[in-house]
Amino acid sequence: MSDAGDALSIAIATKNQRKSLRALPRLVRGSVGLAWKADRRALLLSSTLELLSGISVAAQVYFVTKVVAALLASQRGEPVTAAIAPIVALAALVTYGGVSDAVVRQQQRVLATLTERLTRTKILDVAGAVDLRYYETSDFYDRLRRVQASALTRPYFLIVGLIGFVGGLAGSVSLVIAVVVIQPLLLPLIVLSGVPLWLTGRRASSREFDYAVDQTPVQRLRDYLDETLTGRAEAKELRAFGAVAALRQRYDRVYDEFVAILRKHVAAKQRLSVLGSLGSGLLLIGTFVVLIWLVDRHHVSISQVAGAVVGIRLLSTQINTLFAGAQQIFESSLFLDDLDDFLAMQPGVGRRAATVTAPYGFDTLDVESVSFTYPGSDRQVLTDVSMTLRRGQVVALVGENGSGKTTLAKLLAGLYEPDRGTIRWDGADVARYSPESLRESIAVIFQDFVKYQLTARENVGLGKPSNIDDVEAIAKAADQAGASDLITRLPEGYETMLGKQFRGGQDLSLGQWQRIALARAFYRDAPFVILDEPSASLDPRAEADLFAKVRGLLAGRTVLLISHRFSSVRNADHIYVLHAGQVLESGSHADLMAASGLYAELFTLQAAAYVDG
Repeated sequence: MSDAGDALSIAIATKNQRKSLRALPRLVRGSVGLAWKADRRALLLSSTLELLSGISVAAQVYFVTKVVAALLASQRGEPVTAAIAPIVALAALVTYGGVSDAVVRQQQRVLATLTERLTRTKILDVAGAVDLRYYETSDFYDRLRRVQASALTRPYFLIVGLIGFVGGLAGSVSLVIAVVVIQPLLLPLIVLSGVPLWLTGRRASSREFDYAVDQTPVQRLRDYLDETLTGRAEAKELRAFGAVAALRQRYDRVYDEFVAILRKHVAAKQRLSVLGSLGSGLLLIGTFVVLIWLVDRHHVSISQVAGAVVGIRLLSTQINTLFAGAQQIFESSLFLDDLDDFLAMQPGVGRRAATVTAPYGFDTLDVESVSFTYPGSDRQVLTDVSMTLRRGQVVALVGENGSGKTTLAKLLAGLYEPDRGTIRWDGADVARYSPESLRESIAVIFQDFVKYQLTARENVGLGKPSNIDDVEAIAKAADQAGASDLITRLPEGYETMLGKQFRGGQDLSLGQWQRIALARAFYRDAPFVILDEPSASLDPRAEADLFAKVRGLLAGRTVLLISHRFSSVRNADHIYVLHAGQVLESGSHADLMAASGLYAELFTLQAAAYVDG
């Protein structure tokens, strides 16, 4: 990296440090609150035991002094039994330390799991609530991957650091008192021995955060290649094209890059750790040199020397614990600040504030001069699109690939807001309605529908999650979609797991999966239904049967039908033809054929494929 690059990295790191330090009180309060909500018993027990452990170390110094004094006195003829009580007390304190550590470790294991669960839940809530635009940008996936990989456990680590800091502080204070009683001159050197660790620790924490940010795209690519090489859906194509070796080589190159950067990162942190430990060790050596000088000058007794040696060693450990806790708090704060920025995306970022409940359905839906561009792209997908849908109509949307049909369907489904223009329900701009209430009136099945690796009941029931257990209504929707027979033939009927991802799962053909997806749309029973290529995977007989039923099944509802098969759309009430993101022509099948435009051309080309000669 160039000097300019180094300077920029240092400047960014310094800015992040200052930001996190300012936010530290808020982050600590939030983490403590999270841990309290997760398991207050484990939090209180761990904190109390650590606090008592810290205090107990000073008592150990006191009893060591008493034991040595009693043993020295026994050499002068006094009873050695005087050493029994302090030895027992010292052993009890050491035993308490071991028991306390064991209990704290197990309590913190439970606390870690429950705190992680709450943090994961918050992340999932944001991922499920943010505007769909975010899923069109790699930056969002980087942020999501980073908080899942690096920030997920940080609230717990901050708590552990805080508990360690409190325990180290209690132990340091109690030992300071003990050392001051023995010889005050030793105190400044012992305290200073922790400073190098603190300084190098802060720099190491900043490096850790910067490393996590820089490596996120590489880790995501590595994980993607891993999933592709082991995925069931990809397995057949990789083998058919002999692509396994090529992807393995790509995977190895990415992993080599990851490891190379990791080695540099670890080497840098090692250098910082060594510098901190050497600085601390030199100051500790200086402390013992001063102690020897004090013995030589007869300022301390032999028993006090024993207590001082133990006290110095324990105090050095406690100060290290204190600064290690402070470092862990600081490092966690960097990641938690990043996590807070992610969580702040909820709710409805990118959407204007909307709290009004949408009416259930509409008589007229008007699209007025709507334009749309996907985030990160310069190409406008839709340009000044206008159209009208009325209640009870079947409206078809046709056009060549890339003409913007599915994008327009997403806007009408309330999944995106247009960049320009307006979508109105009975004259009211839908942007004033809350997205959740708007979507209550909409059922949509996209051409890339989801194959949920769940039970058949859940696959259909997710169309109306509030009634996911209504088996009778689910069976009715499945029957309407022509999926009832295939579900009842499954080993456990509607409770059969679909897909091969989990034990006992039954795989379906693509056409059967599409029937399940259609059943999901029918089960929602919404007044506005969007069907994006609903028959793409159906055989001709099933397709004909579906479209023969559509008007009867969806009578009184507004249906937007997107299809490449012109035989499916010719009976629609109105047809809109999209070309390069614009409405090129519209009308009934007869009108469009008479106009001899793009629709007539495409219809004739498709029909010609079925005509002999």
